[in-house]
Amino acid sequence: MNINTHDALAQAIIAANPTLALTVDTTRSAIFSSEAAVYRAAKEACLALGFIEPDAECVAKAWQAMSQRTGQFNAQAWPEQAADFGMRAWPRKDAFAACPQKLGLYAVLPDAAWVARMVRAGVTTVQLRFKSGDSAAIEREVRAAVQAVQGTDALLFINDHWQAAITAGAYGVHLGQEDMDSADLQKIRAAGLRLGLSSHGYAEMLRADRFSPSYIAMGAVFPTTLKQMVTAAQGTGRLRAYARLMRDYPLVAIGGIDASRLPEVLVSGVGSVAVVRALVAAEQPEAMAASLQAAINAMI
Repeated sequence: MNINTHDALAQAIIAANPTLALTVDTTRSAIFSSEAAVYRAAKEACLALGFIEPDAECVAKAWQAMSQRTGQFNAQAWPEQAADFGMRAWPRKDAFAACPQKLGLYAVLPDAAWVARMVRAGVTTVQLRFKSGDSAAIEREVRAAVQAVQGTDALLFINDHWQAAITAGAYGVHLGQEDMDSADLQKIRAAGLRLGLSSHGYAEMLRADRFSPSYIAMGAVFPTTLKQMVTAAQGTGRLRAYARLMRDYPLVAIGGIDASRLPEVLVSGVGSVAVVRALVAAEQPEAMAASLQAAINAMI
């Protein structure tokens, strides 16, 4: 591959992620007359810079589309227009019910007792992530979590268990990429529930976008031991690029985020930060919730 091409694209990626440890000659640039050359160069550079193949493919196609649309290749203009990624324009008739653009502190909690505890502490966006193979236990926990938020301003999302969420009258459902095909999304939409979808890079964000959910979660921003991840931690540089592309959605950053990392996450443009261990492993969860919420409110 032409070294000038690689250096120019590397510089563009560094612009999106200033912490990337690469040394390049920033005075070099390249303009391509061939759209195919743009695609090949962008994909090879993205692969060299650590993007997984599906994400590199998305960026390469977007850079090709952007170059075609503008009539030139600009190494400093990282693709961030929805149309260049093949995304549909808003508003959309098939979109799920809307939720607030800024969900603030988003507490992901293991059971209904924790939901009740954090709601009493003033957390206004909570998710029940109850892991069990016992359908009766699942129904009990979902009902208890719904009851815990009744009469409050808290918005309750149920992770995975969409049937129980519909039956109990939860505010919304959160699904991972692996659950999008098995869940009945039409039923969730028809019931009026909000839908949040997980994503871990460009390819999964674009897949989530096809369903027009209520919000999109992006991560893991930092390394996390809570879940085995196929992709490496995304970092705040990529998070900023993701947030610019998905700016029409409420956005939730998740993965390894604690109080010390909040500022660098919030400057990315997301309107919500999801935390798990930062709350449930804290010595004083209520005090930690108040501190995190105050820090988030001060910056969004």
